[in-house]
Amino acid sequence: MRITPLIVGAVSCAVIATVAFAQSGSNDDSALTRKRYLPEYDAAGDLLLPKNFNEWVYVGSPLTPNALNGGKANFPEFHNVYIEPGSYEIFKKTNQFPEGTILFKELQLTLPGKEPDGSRTEPSGRGYFPGAWNGADVTVKDSKRFADTNGWGYFNFNHHEPKAPTAKVKAKDECAYCHIANAKKDEVWTQFYPLLDK
Repeated sequence: MRITPLIVGAVSCAVIATVAFAQSGSNDDSALTRKRYLPEYDAAGDLLLPKNFNEWVYVGSPLTPNALNGGKANFPEFHNVYIEPGSYEIFKKTNQFPEGTILFKELQLTLPGKEPDGSRTEPSGRGYFPGAWNGADVTVKDSKRFADTNGWGYFNFNHHEPKAPTAKVKAKDECAYCHIANAKKDEVWTQFYPLLDK
């Protein structure tokens, strides 16, 4: 088969166009911009339970079990924490949580302990293992709406199942004061979430 200059030229142009398209796509920040899911409120101003939070970016699971806290841990569960993906994309670029950021903390009890410290033995070894779901807490950044709590609102969607469909913002002395006093960055416990601890 004889390859004519016309065919060679066409193939060369196609390769060049493909390379140029791939390069422009990889360097185009707008192509990476994700549509954000922002907080939704009802007519009374209560926060609606965020949708599809299990598909968000997972950042960590701190654990404070009852057995290590005299049987009275304030939050005796794994705290499976997720950040809304669009907000995370902005955070990665700016190292700041943008307005409208939602952090979702799904609570998960440990399996019943069989040792004095509340641990148990499973095939992987002795430790604490996730059990039943136990409600959720949600934090929202909105500097105007939550000005009296340093720009963040704190919500509880039950500390049991099922999760409530809506939640009222918590008073400052219920949640915010502890975040303000102890959280590492912008009222967020980034010290427990390596993905956010930049």
